[in-house]
Amino acid sequence: MTEKTWAGTTLRDRRAARRAQLLDAALDLLGTAGSAAVTVRAVCRHAKLTERYFYESFTDREELVVAVYEQVADEAHSALVGAVGGSGRNPAERAEAAVTAFVELMLDDPRKGRVLLLAPITDPALSARGVALLPAFAALIRDQLPGRMDTLDRQLTAIGLVGALTHLFTAYLSGTPQMTRERLVGHCVRLLARSS
Repeated sequence: MTEKTWAGTTLRDRRAARRAQLLDAALDLLGTAGSAAVTVRAVCRHAKLTERYFYESFTDREELVVAVYEQVADEAHSALVGAVGGSGRNPAERAEAAVTAFVELMLDDPRKGRVLLLAPITDPALSARGVALLPAFAALIRDQLPGRMDTLDRQLTAIGLVGALTHLFTAYLSGTPQMTRERLVGHCVRLLARSS
């Protein structure tokens, strides 16, 4: 049995499009005005949809905020995996590729940087989720560290680097200290390369 269409689209396609509109609206609000700006009513108004369509995709505000966060985190993880993938590059080249990919994602669209790095600090719905995602990012760094380190040293170094890099990017997004993007990338690359 084929799905009925309306104006050339199926109900499933229209629901997916409305969900994407709500996610985009929440990303915009969370990434520019902060956690307090993200209410069901505000997101619906921003997306130009009624609350009926909100509840078609999400049970509550918290589920929406977590979905936005996970979408940005998935983009960041994919960008980093793509940057360090492949062979033939030395550790400094891999570090530069990873930092550049992360910077492009987080700073070319600062909303995403604020959602990934700042929102978990202020939004209770994201606090635990942010902590839960840290091991995946630490594993990416751990896998790039030299085999001469024992397993525990690699794990501890990776966790420490994730913390240091998170605070560097958070400071950059907050505007203190003020520095150019190139200086930020260079500093992060040196930090990662020294650990390799």
